[in-house]
Amino acid sequence: MKDAVFFERDGVLNLCETVKGQQAAPLRLEQFKINPVAAEWLPLLKEAGFLLIATTNQPAVSQGNLSRRELDLMHAMLRRKLPIDDILVCPYDDRTHPCCKPQPGMFLEAGFKWSLDLDHSFVVSDKWPDAKAAQIAGCTSVMLQSPWIGQDHHDFIVPDLPAAVKKILELHQNLHGYALAASA
Repeated sequence: MKDAVFFERDGVLNLCETVKGQQAAPLRLEQFKINPVAAEWLPLLKEAGFLLIATTNQPAVSQGNLSRRELDLMHAMLRRKLPIDDILVCPYDDRTHPCCKPQPGMFLEAGFKWSLDLDHSFVVSDKWPDAKAAQIAGCTSVMLQSPWIGQDHHDFIVPDLPAAVKKILELHQNLHGYALAASA
């Protein structure tokens, strides 16, 4: 089984504007800006053997405000600029839908598709629905400090993406170092 790091797309892998106190997901390719910090730090996780998976709720698709073509162009750019293995999208405007975070559907789907060990996988986000979905799926949440992380369960809260990558690498090393010592 493989270990993965799931990344919330908006606000972590790409930069978002804040409008009326909320992140505004890009609706056009020209608004889609890759986070340069992600481009610098994600390769370290890849080198450590993690599968890297982007997950994103995109209700603007079902609302008719974001075309599937535009979304596909954004994701093609994401794949070109970052070492992402997969991108999972929930296009529904319904938080009770199984694939819509805070539901764990996207993580469970990836677990099945990629033969993942979800107990040894991580979720990096700046929003509470990801932490809730991580908890339900059995993943460890590493939350980036933001106004949107809420008061619910979080495994770790870190100041920024570099700190998240360092925390994941540290936990991964401790886990696998222990596993190697136990099997010796």
